[in-house]
Amino acid sequence: MRPTALIADMAGTTIEDGGLVLAAFADALDALGIPEGHAERSAALAFVVETMGQSKIDVFTELFGANRADEANQAFEAAYSARLAMDGAQPIAGVPWLLEELPRRGVAVALTTGFSPSTREALLDALAWQDLIAVAISPADAGRGRPHPDMVLEAARRLGIDDLATVVVAGDTASDMEAGVAAGAGMVVGVLSGTDGAARLEAAGATHILDSLTALPGLLDL
Repeated sequence: MRPTALIADMAGTTIEDGGLVLAAFADALDALGIPEGHAERSAALAFVVETMGQSKIDVFTELFGANRADEANQAFEAAYSARLAMDGAQPIAGVPWLLEELPRRGVAVALTTGFSPSTREALLDALAWQDLIAVAISPADAGRGRPHPDMVLEAARRLGIDDLATVVVAGDTASDMEAGVAAGAGMVVGVLSGTDGAARLEAAGATHILDSLTALPGLLDL
């Protein structure tokens, strides 16, 4: 396979998460008045782990219903932004080089995320990646979040790519894999730098498993 593009997830795949997402979810549950030790809180956190990588507003809608989903999502976004401002963001080792090198070798790069556009842009700002990443997609930009293929398809459209069989989709969660498969990507790569293990990634459709996204050039023989 000679790839034309890499469409990769952000947190856990290109960016170190360090527990930031779960911490922000816990902050949001505090804001909603769901305290430590409450059964609803334990169930909510378990569901968040199970659905990691999916659209955050979809996750909150499933947990709390449409009426409270916006409130919960706003609390999460505020908590994530506050923690990001305090702790900063770190790329996974070697990824900045990869994101610069792949276009030099004829492979375009786009990023996708379950975060809102505002949080996504805050992350890119924190990493100083605004000039590095030309295409970054959130569910709000595409219609639906993972595991639906919409973000992958929109990223490919913005990159000017019609043949998804030439696209590599990469991520650290089962929902990333499911989205890549549903989009018809030629290669769906699971990475072990984030949430899910190899068995779950493979069960969700991963065609290849890598310890880190930085091993991709070797896999593609670029």
